[in-house]
Amino acid sequence: MTGNVSRSGGLRDVPRVPSYTSGTSGVPLLGDTIGDSLDRTAALHGGREALVDVPSGRRWTYAELVSDVDDLAHGLLAGGIGKGDRVGIWAPNRPEWTLIQYATAKIGAILVNINPAYRTHELRYVLEQAGVRLLVSAPEFKGSDYARMIEEARPECAGLEQVTLLDSPGWNELVDAGRAARRDRPDDLAAAQAALSPDDPINIQYTSGTTGFPKGATLSHHNILNNGYFVGELCHYTEQDRVCIPVPFYHCFGMVMGNLASTTHGATMVIPAPSFDPHATLEAVQAERCTSLYGVPTMFIAELADPDFDSFDLSSLRTGIMAGSPCPVEVMKQVIEHMGMSEVSICYGMTETSPVSLQTRSDDSIDQRVSTVGRVGPHLEVKIVDPATGLTVPRGEPGELCTRGYSVMLGYWNQPDKTGEAIDAARWMHTGDIGVMDDDGYVAITGRIKDVVIRGGENIYPREIEEFLYTHPDVLDAQVVGVPDRKYGEELMAWIQLRDGAEPLDTAAVRAFCEGRLAHYKIPRYVHIVDEFPMTVTGKVRKVEMRERSVALIEGL
Repeated sequence: MTGNVSRSGGLRDVPRVPSYTSGTSGVPLLGDTIGDSLDRTAALHGGREALVDVPSGRRWTYAELVSDVDDLAHGLLAGGIGKGDRVGIWAPNRPEWTLIQYATAKIGAILVNINPAYRTHELRYVLEQAGVRLLVSAPEFKGSDYARMIEEARPECAGLEQVTLLDSPGWNELVDAGRAARRDRPDDLAAAQAALSPDDPINIQYTSGTTGFPKGATLSHHNILNNGYFVGELCHYTEQDRVCIPVPFYHCFGMVMGNLASTTHGATMVIPAPSFDPHATLEAVQAERCTSLYGVPTMFIAELADPDFDSFDLSSLRTGIMAGSPCPVEVMKQVIEHMGMSEVSICYGMTETSPVSLQTRSDDSIDQRVSTVGRVGPHLEVKIVDPATGLTVPRGEPGELCTRGYSVMLGYWNQPDKTGEAIDAARWMHTGDIGVMDDDGYVAITGRIKDVVIRGGENIYPREIEEFLYTHPDVLDAQVVGVPDRKYGEELMAWIQLRDGAEPLDTAAVRAFCEGRLAHYKIPRYVHIVDEFPMTVTGKVRKVEMRERSVALIEGL
């Protein structure tokens, strides 16, 4: 025996398996541009329903969708918009958003997604930073006067040449000009489409920006088309599926996992409402016989809590995607049992990775779907590294999750320094999330590197406490943050939403519930009962804001 005997004569320790895995697949990557992919689907499924807008009752078959997309694409070309030009879209979920998404892709213009929650200074920054030439916008939404804010921002946006408001003569003129150009110069669009490469940038999505201004993740056809396709593959989509999309189009969840996953499979996109409405979502699933439903956990919690929930027929549901934040065990069980989503999938990702890197499979156990974010996606790699050394840690040990492959963004728009901070020389995207990989390659996300609470030298991961608090019968949802403490450096504060009709809870009651079941240093020192959490438009809890408000709250005690 040679090579594995120590000097003392015993066997050397077998090296532990590293936290690295890659996604093999017998299904090849797509080599199309987004426009070519849509044309291919329409050629196969032209008569099938492609898009349904429940609020307005408008419907498109794939043949009709491609026709309207082509009209709009011709209109953009006729207006001087071409390959590489940036076109902003500032609107809630509505059919025109989808039309713009595919029309810009057909001519190679770069779509710039603008968060519907933005205000004037944020709008101004994005328009200027991306160099938007044309802005397509809703006139207003939820009391926000978009038209007024655009006029306030416009003087400082030198590159903004055109503004087109939806539901206005300007929009109709754009479409009419496209129809005329399509009739008079039918070859223009084909020539523009033929000049595109799948590796061209096609989309800029601005990250939340917890500090300072957001960064524009720049994504190619190849990035997002393939990510949408393989997310749909793992959901087993076919042309028979009808996907209810209450998550926002301006985010990857809506426009990639929703729209592109659907159109690469000939499935139907269903828009239940301009923004998330639990009742409208349930109504849409019932009326349109949706087979798949998307949402972050808070959306599913709201749907399950709808007073009329039991009256809806959700028997058409088979699958769906839950993403954006960790899913509590009880929520997953209720989604499967009461909503019929037996194949519901958990996805993990980030805007910079198009977005999905890890996903559970339809035959995974409930435990795997709630305790992990699944396994690596096809044609991708993930690893867990020591943040200090960059070396891959053994399986079972925590570290920073990194991912590499077709999904990694081209970079942050015009910010090479920020790109270099996120993507290393070997093209690994550093997520900033803490993960643990098990022996089967499943990854559990235990928190953000910056969210770890260090109390008296003990590292505390808020998700563990949140999951525990959720087991309290009166707790609807819980979020835990760290607050400054003179003695321990940091202490824990729990923000808690109570179920309807629940008995009031105070700090003493919560601490009593935790005593003997959590280590003493994991028991929240402070408890704050709230009706709702500060949220982003995509349904993610804004822990940065919670921490700021928590500091003010404890100072007042």
